[in-house]
Amino acid sequence: MTDTAASLSIIVPVYDEEQNLPLVAEKLLSVLQDTGREFEIIFVNDGSQDGSGAVLDELAADEGHIRVVHFKRNFGQTSAMMAGLDYSSGEVIIPIDADLQNDPVDIPRLLERLDEGYDLVSGWRKDRKDDTLRRNLPSWVANWIISRISGVKLHDYGCTLKAYRRSIIEDIRLYGEMHRFLPVYASWSGARTTELPVQHHPRTAGESKYGLKRIIKVPLDLLVVKFLGDYAQKPIYVFGGFGLFSHALALLTFAVMLYYKFWGGKSFIETPLPVLAALLILMGFVSMLMGLIAELVVRTYHESQSKSTYSVSKTVNFPQDD
Repeated sequence: MTDTAASLSIIVPVYDEEQNLPLVAEKLLSVLQDTGREFEIIFVNDGSQDGSGAVLDELAADEGHIRVVHFKRNFGQTSAMMAGLDYSSGEVIIPIDADLQNDPVDIPRLLERLDEGYDLVSGWRKDRKDDTLRRNLPSWVANWIISRISGVKLHDYGCTLKAYRRSIIEDIRLYGEMHRFLPVYASWSGARTTELPVQHHPRTAGESKYGLKRIIKVPLDLLVVKFLGDYAQKPIYVFGGFGLFSHALALLTFAVMLYYKFWGGKSFIETPLPVLAALLILMGFVSMLMGLIAELVVRTYHESQSKSTYSVSKTVNFPQDD
């Protein structure tokens, strides 16, 4: 292996892709050697249950540019992406799936666009080779929602093949299923972003790991991203705002009660207004209290950034492995 720092890091999350790995490695090596750049290929074995781990170790033994991170168990694609970022050394980061649906031959084109001054070049599977009803239509809806809510207009958030400058993502910590929102975080931090149509091939081996569960998670994850993007530093603005709104409604309820008392000709005691007013006041105080607790949680979060979302059993071909 080489100890030379790479200028380009390819991150390949792997989960049960034993059949695809040799060809993925072959194609990546062929394309990257022609770029004339120092590079590393980091395969992150996300607790595969097939023979992927053994295949990766063999590939790393034969080729010094290939490096492997083995997880103790399956932690998910976001954690695999995070580990790849943590263990990479390149100034340019390019993730790519191990299923060969994205084509490594598009990597030089991504680099060319990046060299034009962009910080992020996002792949767009314009001619996608997936089932229309099960994959393409839900993906189109998800991309539309994410673009509308985040304000970052991309056609294909789900395309793993993207090129990032390290400087715009190195401070981002990913968890849950947040890897698909990495372009949002990058753009919010000021990254110059563009899209590039890339090739997409039908899967020829292995099984897709994407199902209905992931589609359902998208709007929930997006809600978290939007909240963190707008209010992560000051959650009291959200909860306090709800609290003040509840108190305003309580005051309005009191005004209606006074109307009944002096001009309505009916005792407000006979109405549900006193109970409603009490509930609104209570909700207001509870909401403000939640805001204060959230402030404490945020402070604790920022003071404990070293907590990892994955656990590594071993690494192969990294300088520290010598």
